[in-house]
Amino acid sequence: MKILCLHGFRTSGNFLKKQLSKWDPSIFAHFEMEFPDGIFAAGGKSDIEGIFPPPYFEWFQYNEDFTEYENLEECISYLCEYITSKGPFDGLLGFSQGATLSGLLLGYMEQGKILKEHPPMKLFVSISGAKFRDPNICNIAYKDMMKVKSVHFIGEKDWLKLPSQELTTAFENPLIIRHPQGHTVPRLGK
Repeated sequence: MKILCLHGFRTSGNFLKKQLSKWDPSIFAHFEMEFPDGIFAAGGKSDIEGIFPPPYFEWFQYNEDFTEYENLEECISYLCEYITSKGPFDGLLGFSQGATLSGLLLGYMEQGKILKEHPPMKLFVSISGAKFRDPNICNIAYKDMMKVKSVHFIGEKDWLKLPSQELTTAFENPLIIRHPQGHTVPRLGK
């Protein structure tokens, strides 16, 4: 299976790859995974400065309430082209902003708004993802329950715990994995 992996806000594809390396390699034995960088250079300080080397990227920009977005349409167009040219992909995996964006892409795909020629995705892994808040987006992306198999990692100490739980309601029969950590790719089996 080919999986597109989208990193969090002001990090990078390489950082997400390193985060996932904490998991047992056998989990990924049957996956071909791609880790692109966001299309915009980080517009401010990254939370991983001093932990992981730059450059840092973001997929789009948003306000504090997560109700207004800048460059989202450009980001969606870029990812549609990426998926078309490098795919087909069987699934999406995302952390934080990348998971939120992945959920939006899946909703738009199921509603026939984007990637009409691409086969349906089979898998979605959300780590600290959330729903968009703009009603114009929600009325399309989350109009119907998404049928793709989904796994949602939700941290008990994550500042996005409640929004992550809300995202699960957009999917049929979501598998929810709770962990005691915060806003991070969790260590498994510890």
